Amino acid sequence: MPVCLPLPEPSERNLPQPDGEPYGSRTGYSTHDVERYVPESAKNPQRTPFERDRARVLHSSALRRLGAKTQVLGPAADDFVRTRLTHSLEVAQVGRALGQALGCDPDLVDAACLSHDLGHPPYGHNGEKALDRVADGIGGFEGNAQTVRILTRLEPKALDPAGRPVGLNLTRASLDAVAKYPWAKGAGPDEGQNHDRTYRVKFGVYDSDLEVFDWMRQGVPGTRRCVEAQVMDLSDDVAYSVHDVEDAVALGRMDPARLRRPGEVEELVEDTRTWYGTEVSADALGSAWERLVSQPYWIGSYSGSVADAARLKNLTSELIGRFVSAVAQATRDDAGQGPLTRHEADLVIPQDTAEEILVLKGAAVRYVMAPREQEPVYLRQRTIIFDLAEVLMEGDGSVLDPSLRPAWEEAADDAGRLRVVVDQIASLTDTSARSWHARLCGMFSEVPA
Repeated sequence: MPVCLPLPEPSERNLPQPDGEPYGSRTGYSTHDVERYVPESAKNPQRTPFERDRARVLHSSALRRLGAKTQVLGPAADDFVRTRLTHSLEVAQVGRALGQALGCDPDLVDAACLSHDLGHPPYGHNGEKALDRVADGIGGFEGNAQTVRILTRLEPKALDPAGRPVGLNLTRASLDAVAKYPWAKGAGPDEGQNHDRTYRVKFGVYDSDLEVFDWMRQGVPGTRRCVEAQVMDLSDDVAYSVHDVEDAVALGRMDPARLRRPGEVEELVEDTRTWYGTEVSADALGSAWERLVSQPYWIGSYSGSVADAARLKNLTSELIGRFVSAVAQATRDDAGQGPLTRHEADLVIPQDTAEEILVLKGAAVRYVMAPREQEPVYLRQRTIIFDLAEVLMEGDGSVLDPSLRPAWEEAADDAGRLRVVVDQIASLTDTSARSWHARLCGMFSEVPA
């Protein structure tokens, strides 16, 4: 694991500073960074603004709901599987370690990592695709944009002077650290700037939320991401790639011994490129896989025994340490010492590390995600979302959560009401989506989705 820089003492770190003066001489953060959209006075001056941000996310209802939302396999699939909540906790642990090694405020990174999946709807990416179809005429649905909407509008915590909800009212720096795709739909980097096709189709804010988003991005050039957001994004990839492979092995969906069969690795590489794009060559991905399996901690088989379970858990720890150490060292070599915060530095991910993470993500696709794409359960999940959208739009808003009814009543047209319906469905868990569907539509109530 990387060697973390010593953190300043609490008395020197993030205590409030007089207006107009730097936030902290050794923190790398300014008073501009810790401003809130609606100004607040600190009730406890011993708590830093970023500690308050982390606490607000940790105690939010949106975070609690992730405990019953699909990560890769549904929460009802097995007691062992990870949910969106456990995944978010693991991302936060990875992010905190990497952030501390770079001098980022650990509570800020923690808050961003805990928040990164708040906007995901029930049924994981399958649900996200279904809601995007439902919202096609009003700007679509995007989990990252929904996260910003939750943090700045939907999660009940703070109000502006006119009584309008402003979500958790996090600091500017914490909100920016959640912005994985800091641009509106269609405004992301083009192919000449970034060859990753994901960055050309993803976005991080709906047009209706641009006011607070623009406030958050004050002083930031173009679509540049802050280093804390880059740490969050990489930590998500590391946790996803490593832990989903762990789940796949533990649940018998990925047999390590099978990967020694002729042609199996070649097929894994091709599946990776089919799912994630062909920017990385097959040879590079094959070499990345060979580097991973040649490590002394790689497991060659798995029987489910206590000894094998311990080796599997050690594999996940070693892989996380391998990736975090490589990125921390490369970033330090490029940017030097001292706190690397906000827009003063960029994360450096060695090409070998990026390829190793990508091929592990490909393994999760091949052995877990892709085989489920044609399962009847996926169709049932999409049907539940489509049915709910239809029945809620046909209603008068009375069955919506009380917190959403005012927005329904204030909506000027069907487009405005549809966005409220999308907010409602996105807030549901896998369990409550089935329950709502059984109550309002009367079908599939007995079939786990």
